[in-house]
Amino acid sequence: MLEEIKSSVSYIQQQGDFKPEIGIVLGTGLSNLANQIEVIKRIPYSEIPNFPVSTVKGHSGNLVLGVLNGKKVVALQGRFHYYEGYNMQKVTFPIRVLALLGVKKFILSNASGGVNPNFQVGDIMLIKDHINLFPDNPLRGPNIEEFGPRFPDMSEPYNKKLLQIARDAAKALSLNVVEGVYAGTSGPTFETPAEYNYMKAIGADAVGMSTVPEVIVAKHMNLDCFAISVITDLGVGEEIEEVSHEKVLDVAKEVEPRVTKLVFEMLKHI
Repeated sequence: MLEEIKSSVSYIQQQGDFKPEIGIVLGTGLSNLANQIEVIKRIPYSEIPNFPVSTVKGHSGNLVLGVLNGKKVVALQGRFHYYEGYNMQKVTFPIRVLALLGVKKFILSNASGGVNPNFQVGDIMLIKDHINLFPDNPLRGPNIEEFGPRFPDMSEPYNKKLLQIARDAAKALSLNVVEGVYAGTSGPTFETPAEYNYMKAIGADAVGMSTVPEVIVAKHMNLDCFAISVITDLGVGEEIEEVSHEKVLDVAKEVEPRVTKLVFEMLKHI
């Protein structure tokens, strides 16, 4: 895997002398942020050696290098999910690549179902912690010492300084945000009523199908992470509304301008 990652890094570096500071995973709720990047180079995933390819509707599948609000960034326009059939090493492969390109901080976004009864559809949740409910861990198997330790610390998966920057940015923009714990599951099914109740019982405020593996790998490489979750549906009470991917995308599209403003504002202070 190490040689495959280095091959991807080498290819990207050959496209131009650009050293990004911040990596952005443009998941659900942030995909249009790419339109605000002063693009230096856009590379389709399919052109990068060993890189996986996005198969989910709403995920474009490009690596975007450029400048956003004065910061050098590299953005993943589309991520990879365990439910697509990729193993955990492939799901998190791009995080390894971006880290070796020089990224020190990651900003991620996702869509999730809210289980906190105080949440509403359309809320922006700042993730302060997570619960890993995936059936696998991206660090399982032989450890690559060049990346990080065998047993990485996870006492602060989401950087407290970045979280405070987000709070301050939301206040400056008069944006209402909530905070909570994100539970990551394999998908691709949405949760049953009993599963939503289980998530709430174990301390989750929202549940989704991404982000957790990426953050584990980023922390393994000693990188600072910040993540936002758009609450696209609710699993609260005895009866829950029927959910579809189309509904999730519709809500995310409506919330996206607010999420984009928040991240743009944050970059001033990172």
